[in-house]
Amino acid sequence: MKMHFLPGGRLRMRRGVYYPGATREETVELPVICTLLKHDQGNVLFDTGCSPDAANDPETRWGGVARAMVPIYRPEDTLIHHLGETGLVPDDIDVVICSHFHPDHCGCNEHFRRATIICHRDELAAAQTQGVAMGYLPQEWDHAQRGFDTFEGQRDLFGDGRIVLLPVAGHTPGMIAALVALEESGEFLLASDAAAVAANLVEGYAPKNSWDMDKANAALAEIKAIGERGTKVIYGHDDAQWQTLRKGAEHYA
Repeated sequence: MKMHFLPGGRLRMRRGVYYPGATREETVELPVICTLLKHDQGNVLFDTGCSPDAANDPETRWGGVARAMVPIYRPEDTLIHHLGETGLVPDDIDVVICSHFHPDHCGCNEHFRRATIICHRDELAAAQTQGVAMGYLPQEWDHAQRGFDTFEGQRDLFGDGRIVLLPVAGHTPGMIAALVALEESGEFLLASDAAAVAANLVEGYAPKNSWDMDKANAALAEIKAIGERGTKVIYGHDDAQWQTLRKGAEHYA
């Protein structure tokens, strides 16, 4: 199996959301990360990042969300424009795993018309019932041409232990991470917003934009324990880590 990291856009947000002690005026720039997993049984995307449309007209695409989470990328800086670096086109993608349904994580879902869309049962229920009030925008997440494939508990995607989906509720009700086992590079945990930046894990506090702080902190503790056994944690939006990762055609195996 091969793992490719691909850009999914870039955002500007208030620094205090992720780093306690920041002033109200301080901001931080955050990468959006998408992950392609080339497995023998199919091509899998973990998150699809931001829509290219939000780069040109964020208010139309995201509404009020664009004021809290400001797009600072060009359309060509999104997943759909970088997938070709891996030798694939959208119709080559068999599975899209949604860590959660916020617009910076599922904004290119609509382009993968042949893919099965997998999410946690509780995330789909929250998106369907809570809507915009919780940052769920139908134009971003509601693109499952074959219907959503939902699950509870853990899910071993192909039954071989190579891609295991873990519920880590807290940031949202149905937040999931993915435990990826590679033959040469070892084990990775794709944490998405369950551990958005390294400081969340190192200092042990959940970001302020968490749906349930107690559950978010419990998820952080679980992720920390996984990291302590030697698994490399890939944070959802950590720019320092992003700069160190292999990207595009470069991959981990």
